[in-house]
Amino acid sequence: MVSGKIFKDAIINGAVCLEERRHQIDELNVYPVPDGDTGTNMSMTINAARKELLLLGDDVTVSKVADTAASAMLRGARGNSGVILSIVFRGFSKAFRDLESAQCEHFSNALELGTDAAYKAVMKPTEGTILTVARMASQAAQKSFASTNEISVFWKSVCEAAEEALAKTPEMLPVLKKSGVVDAGGQGLVTIFRGMMDVFNGGKIAGVSESSASASSSPVNDSDDEDADIKFTYCTECIITKSADCRDSASLRAYLETIGDCVLVVDDDEIIKVHVHTNNPGNVIEKALEYGYINLPKIENMKLQHDGKIKEKVQKKNVVRTKPEKKFGFAAVAAGHGVEALFKDLGADVIVTGGQTMNPSTEDILDAIYSTPAETVFVLPNNKNIIMAAEQAVKFADRGVCVLQTRTIPQGIAAMLAFDESSDISENRTAMTKAFEKVSTGLVTFAARDTEFDGKQIKKGEIIALENNRLAFTDKDISRVMVKLVKKLVNSDSSYVTLIYGADVTDENAEKMHRLISQKLGDRTEVMLVNGGQPVYYYIISVE
Repeated sequence: MVSGKIFKDAIINGAVCLEERRHQIDELNVYPVPDGDTGTNMSMTINAARKELLLLGDDVTVSKVADTAASAMLRGARGNSGVILSIVFRGFSKAFRDLESAQCEHFSNALELGTDAAYKAVMKPTEGTILTVARMASQAAQKSFASTNEISVFWKSVCEAAEEALAKTPEMLPVLKKSGVVDAGGQGLVTIFRGMMDVFNGGKIAGVSESSASASSSPVNDSDDEDADIKFTYCTECIITKSADCRDSASLRAYLETIGDCVLVVDDDEIIKVHVHTNNPGNVIEKALEYGYINLPKIENMKLQHDGKIKEKVQKKNVVRTKPEKKFGFAAVAAGHGVEALFKDLGADVIVTGGQTMNPSTEDILDAIYSTPAETVFVLPNNKNIIMAAEQAVKFADRGVCVLQTRTIPQGIAAMLAFDESSDISENRTAMTKAFEKVSTGLVTFAARDTEFDGKQIKKGEIIALENNRLAFTDKDISRVMVKLVKKLVNSDSSYVTLIYGADVTDENAEKMHRLISQKLGDRTEVMLVNGGQPVYYYIISVE
């Protein structure tokens, strides 16, 4: 049997081991564009859990540990790899529910639940990634628990299967094979699993002295003095076992949002987990019964609570929640004084500082949502690696949220230009999506490392051109890159080209580039120049 303390120490050690190796894992990234990188994103995600777990005492259940870790990871998830990692660990929260300690079978169930949820969360799951490593580890766990209930033996088989899967990732993804590396996300997961195994084998937490561990794990007073600000009195939870004709849980969430806040509705094939703050808990239970039969209902009066623990799932501490003053608002992810100013001028209420190399966490985006004084908040991630983190924030929000799938800064700008205050959310979502999908984006940056990508040999320091987030070509001269890339992006229907220059480009050089591009395109296309001040990218090119 694995106690709560051992499980807690195992996750903490996994976080410590990943932190030690995160830069090595970053270097496995085969995409040459500078990035926040997989090792860093995963480390920041699991360290969010490490921070919360260190506050727990030693007399703790595996259920409490799993819940604390899952909640912290989801709120702190960064990048796609971090979000997937948080979903995998959410499986422990489900499998360990109400358990004092856990057996190997429970660990097997946890890995299966987490892996299945991770596959479902990704629109187009790709084998040869962290998903494959998690799946093969889960499959090994299902075989192993039948023959042993010794956690050290069981977890060794999990780690070996994960390592075997990791070794196979280059055969599944040609880009990995060409670069001679394994998948970075898979390596991160293996590193965490190996760190956990050290504790299961009787070891101590690496890099944490006994004195600091003891001090950190002492119970603390988590009490909040926010009773006077509580709008909805009752924290209401239940688990619904779905009936055969169960409706889409989205309709249940929609109903709960009309009678309360802090709504969380998470489901899988068999159950729906419901959490809501409301003044009418009876209505919640009655509505839940329409979807199946309920188990483990819990209703707590938050005004009588003094330890604040009931808010762990969806409420963040010390966050000012701006009251809605208008119907619609905007939270946009951007970096660079000029780019941020563009979004502000277009009506963005809150700017989340981030982008390439700086993937904001789910909690960062949730903070922005809370700070937006609107009933419904449009979130513009403006980077493909931030979309999943933004979507995870939706379930915790206390107001309506619409995450637009903007993958570049130009797409985000186009979306905001298409907003119509007189239209409803559905009409705006459609119009804004159509608008940003028509925009072509060019990005010019530098190669962060030597690599081979998409059949091209790339040397560190070379200038890289990306066409709609796809590697187009490389060169050693930035002017040649710009002219060639703009010509690839522009077609007979193009009317406007905007050049947004970054922090590493002088005003003088930007003006020269503006004149060069204008000359090459002629009078048929208007070329505009904007000082974006963005990091990483010398130029961001928008073509409409």
